[in-house]
Amino acid sequence: MAEIVLSALFTLVFEKLTSEALKKIARSKGIDSELKKLKKTLDQIQDLLNDASQKEVTDEAVKRWLIDLQQLAYDTDDLLDDIATEAIHRELTEEGGASSSMVRKLIPSCCTSFSQSNRMHAKLDDIATRLQELVEAKNNLGLSVITYEKPKIERDEASLVDASGVFGREDDKKKLLQKLLGDKDESSSQNFSIVPIVGMGGVGKTTLARLLYDEKEVKDHFELRAWVCVSDEFNVLNISKVIYQSVTGENKEFAGLNLLQEALREKFQNKLFLIVLDDVWSESYGDWEKLVVPFLVGASGSRIIMTTRKEQLLKQLSFSHQDPLQRLSQDDSLSLFAQHALGVNKFDSHPTLRPYGEQFVKKCGGLPLALRILGRLLRTKTDEEEWKYLLDSEIWNLGNGDKIVPVLRLSYNDLSATLKLLFGYCSLFPKDYEFDKEELVLLWMAEGFLHHSDVRKSMEQWGHKCFEELLSRSFFQHAPNNKSLFVMHDLLNDLAALVAGDFFSRLDIEMNQEFRKEVLQKHRHMSLVCEDYMVYKRLSPYRGAKNLRTFIALSVRVVEDRVKFNLSNKVLSDLLQELPLLRVLSLSNLSISEVPEVIGSMKHLRYLNLSRTLITRLPENVCNLYNLQSLIVSGCNSFEKLPNSFSKLKNLQHFDMRDTPNLKKMPLGIGELKSLQTFSNIIIGGESGFAIKELKKLQNLHGKVFIAGLGNVQNAMDAREANLSQKRFTELELNWGSEFNVIRTELLEKEILNELMPHNGTLEKLGIMSYRGTEFPNWVGDPSFLRLTKVSIDGCEECTSLPRLGQLPSLKELFIGKMSKVKVVGLELLGTGLAFPSLEILRFDSMSGWEEWSTNSGAFHCLQELRILDCPNLVRLSLKALPSLRVLKLRKCGHGVLKNLVDVASTITKLEIDDISGLTDELWRGVTEYLGAVEEISIRSCNEIRYLWESEAEASKVLMNLKNLDLCECENLMSLGEKEEDNINSGSSLTSFRRLEVWKCNNLEHCSCPDSMEELTICHCDSITSVSFPTGGGQKLKELLITGCKKLLEKELGGREKTGMLIDSKMRMLRSVHIYKWPTLKSITALGYFINLVRLIIIECPSMESFPDHELPNLTSLTNICIERCTSMDASFPRGLWPPKLCYLRIGRLKKPISEWGPQNFPTSLVNLILQAGPYDDMKKFDQLSHLLPSSLTIFGIEGFEKLESVSTGLQHLTSLQHLFIEYCPKMKDLPQNLLPLLLVLWIYECPNLKEKSSKGGYYWPQISLIPCFNRLH
Repeated sequence: MAEIVLSALFTLVFEKLTSEALKKIARSKGIDSELKKLKKTLDQIQDLLNDASQKEVTDEAVKRWLIDLQQLAYDTDDLLDDIATEAIHRELTEEGGASSSMVRKLIPSCCTSFSQSNRMHAKLDDIATRLQELVEAKNNLGLSVITYEKPKIERDEASLVDASGVFGREDDKKKLLQKLLGDKDESSSQNFSIVPIVGMGGVGKTTLARLLYDEKEVKDHFELRAWVCVSDEFNVLNISKVIYQSVTGENKEFAGLNLLQEALREKFQNKLFLIVLDDVWSESYGDWEKLVVPFLVGASGSRIIMTTRKEQLLKQLSFSHQDPLQRLSQDDSLSLFAQHALGVNKFDSHPTLRPYGEQFVKKCGGLPLALRILGRLLRTKTDEEEWKYLLDSEIWNLGNGDKIVPVLRLSYNDLSATLKLLFGYCSLFPKDYEFDKEELVLLWMAEGFLHHSDVRKSMEQWGHKCFEELLSRSFFQHAPNNKSLFVMHDLLNDLAALVAGDFFSRLDIEMNQEFRKEVLQKHRHMSLVCEDYMVYKRLSPYRGAKNLRTFIALSVRVVEDRVKFNLSNKVLSDLLQELPLLRVLSLSNLSISEVPEVIGSMKHLRYLNLSRTLITRLPENVCNLYNLQSLIVSGCNSFEKLPNSFSKLKNLQHFDMRDTPNLKKMPLGIGELKSLQTFSNIIIGGESGFAIKELKKLQNLHGKVFIAGLGNVQNAMDAREANLSQKRFTELELNWGSEFNVIRTELLEKEILNELMPHNGTLEKLGIMSYRGTEFPNWVGDPSFLRLTKVSIDGCEECTSLPRLGQLPSLKELFIGKMSKVKVVGLELLGTGLAFPSLEILRFDSMSGWEEWSTNSGAFHCLQELRILDCPNLVRLSLKALPSLRVLKLRKCGHGVLKNLVDVASTITKLEIDDISGLTDELWRGVTEYLGAVEEISIRSCNEIRYLWESEAEASKVLMNLKNLDLCECENLMSLGEKEEDNINSGSSLTSFRRLEVWKCNNLEHCSCPDSMEELTICHCDSITSVSFPTGGGQKLKELLITGCKKLLEKELGGREKTGMLIDSKMRMLRSVHIYKWPTLKSITALGYFINLVRLIIIECPSMESFPDHELPNLTSLTNICIERCTSMDASFPRGLWPPKLCYLRIGRLKKPISEWGPQNFPTSLVNLILQAGPYDDMKKFDQLSHLLPSSLTIFGIEGFEKLESVSTGLQHLTSLQHLFIEYCPKMKDLPQNLLPLLLVLWIYECPNLKEKSSKGGYYWPQISLIPCFNRLH
């Protein structure tokens, strides 16, 4: 790709050489003649590039010549960039006039060193000499000037081709459908079975899996579906996160794999599921065992589709041999090829091309990916000569037996020079990385790859066109689980890495390659695939790459908002000191809390991404980055201040500061940044703040914009000058804020909002917050906003009516809140005609004055979710049928609202009610008659309900599908059923019931659980004395959590079956037991029956005396144990008897002091140990406990050792330790210095004597400053 990069670099270099500003400064420095000579020589070189690009494929010498030339071109561009930056500096200084001395002080020394003319001359002489040597080498290489004009490439029209067309897979699909939808696989001992699809790369495994996944019959059959692209790294945590996100739609954060898998287990409980694990490379059976733990609770007949190129893991899973997915037949291959090449699956309209097509198909070897890409390549070529030319290409001889490489390489070669470069740049992305189109275009622009001759298009517009071209040619494709993002097929990722060459490099997690210094100096573009914790050594490959232009930190996995990749500020700062030539710097999602000062001296920087970091401010010297085009601080929740000299960033085009809630003020002069196109968070100030009319100057503003402080707008004329109607926003939020001028009239407010009308052709999301007018202007809800899908109106307290939103044709989500003066919601919201034809989610919140709601026939016919929260006066409802409603959530409403809604919506599957006034037993039972489809019910603070049903038998007649029931703070609830004694001998009738949670129901005395129960949680129910199952019941119970139930009479758990015992020997499915604050519990008599037990937690049970630790060695599934604050525990415990697979142990504050424990014989599987000191643990040095600690530990913590002064000894043998926690040790003053370099995490909490030593400048700081995650709290 050398000649491609050269072409782009030459464009940049020539542009700078012809710049008037650069010519001016060159004359002043006496280097103008050298620059003229340089341009002339570069002209000669450029004429040779076409010939060189043809010969490099087979001639290694030409390839090396191009690489040397590329290295020189980079150096030339860097030098010219130095000069151009100096020109900007001079221009700013001259504009500053009297303040020039102040400006000069803010200029980094790197920008003022150009006065040394001899240094400049020396650099130019060196470049000229190297360039002349390359010119002279042309004769030896046989290079000459040739004209080569590539055929014009037109973008494919989507209507001409069915990209999802699949040929020759009918039989495969039919067989696999039978496996998916058939009865349970009797050969499988588990509730799910695996359906493997094995085959070589590019044979169509993923396409076939996607065909099955999207089949209507499959969608209807399985309750839960999830698709995960696994690829090279089989990371159980990351895969589990994607599955959780797929089945819940939530981006939830979990502290570790255990909690995540518990949540997954809850979601999969008795659900018929289909999971696709696409592109599995792993051969580790252990990883597989970990991954599938939550799926073991699913319904029988569930399936996991696995696509893979390797059979090793399948063999370990008892698949002796799998017939690989076959390549396509010649006929099917020809049909697929024709479909993509000609738009039809036959050659009838192009008979002369058929012979060539047959030869192309033969070369593709029946591989669908190759056929598709080659077909797309030939889409615009209907001339016989063009097909013959490509058929005769030398590329076909470079495959080394792999049929697909030549096809991909041929398609790549057909790209324009620009598209080749842009595609090669994507080699920085790891496999399966999901990238954002807008972000990638900004990266391309920052690298200087988007210069073009079409004056009608901006660089971004050109970038978008190029992106769409690569997408249309199948180099990119939509991400499977998020259509707004994109991915590259693995083989295309390999191709990108192949063509990118030595100048592009990606440091993947699994890569441990050693880089020689001379190789590092070649690297110009590098990316880092992040790990949770990154140490100094992890970044060492970058330290010699002093010429680096690109440093991008990124992650393959989905990153939740609060998840950060831990890297110390010092390690990062030291690294960046060595990378002065960076153009692109992305530190997104790193745990850094401050911006390294060195960034302010990176004068070449065009792109700076600090999004979702912990930074609070930008240093003032960032304003010296005159070339900066994109600055991103979105998602920095602690960010609160921009530099005062922000207006110096004259070239800034994209400034994204969404989701920075602590930023309250804009710096002066920001409206002068006329190049701004993205300015996402605009704060209108008072008299001395940012004025809305300044937006007039930002003529190219577009995209997503949040405008706050509109209460400070003085008049409608200022709002009109902002000219929002001409700016193409996709998302717009208008927020008046809490501060506003009380003198302003209602009419003025309406006029201001009227003048803020956005462009109706592009808007997709609209929010209006804290508006002070009494009514909305007509544009709000106008049907001409055809793309508007989401509207939020919140805090508009003076409005007496709602805008007419019902006629918005594409509206899917509507939120209306805090409008206390609205009393009636009816026709004024609906408008005339069919209302809300696309609305799926509707939410009303805090409408304290709302009394009446009426709709007309057909309205809301697509509505799936309805929430009405804190609307206490809503009493009159006149609603028509809601045929699509699935989720209903009500809070602080009258019981009539609930009754009316369930009456018109019989399809509800999830019901949540909270503080529903007047909801008595009788009224609730009337409601349940309409809940035949309900699977989940949550009832909170409904204090008039005493019993949910008369008996289980009666409940089962109306709640036949109920699976989950949550009850919280229902003060008068006495039991689930009024006649619970009927259940004891008759068994349970609620056969679908799986999970019960009861919280803070203080009058609940007894809980009789349905026999089918699998998860039971009872917390802080002060009056409960007993919990029971029907006789012989409870055999399906898997999860038990009892917390803070002080009056429970039961004193014994486990052992043989006894009447009324909560846990007994018949409950052999138990996986997790969590007991907390059970004061009467005296013993656990037997554990040996619970062979499936994975987690056992017993905390603060002061009466517990006996614990059967002698049975622990037989519990082979038990991995997590926590026993603490059980002060009456038998003094013989612990005595060194543990489960063989124990991984996590938290223990302490027992009767026997830790100092008296003998050897514990912990299994080698134990990696996480937390010790809690009791009142009699008075050791001062930790070496007294050294014998307890196995060398396998990677995580170790101590808590509450009040007299302990040092851990400098006693831990030396823990050479695998990575996480160290020291909490509540007030006299601690020494740390294990030899272990600090090994640590990824050091947490010090309430240890005041360590504060000075562990602070910046302290004794331990040189080592602590290198730890990726260090927290010290006092």
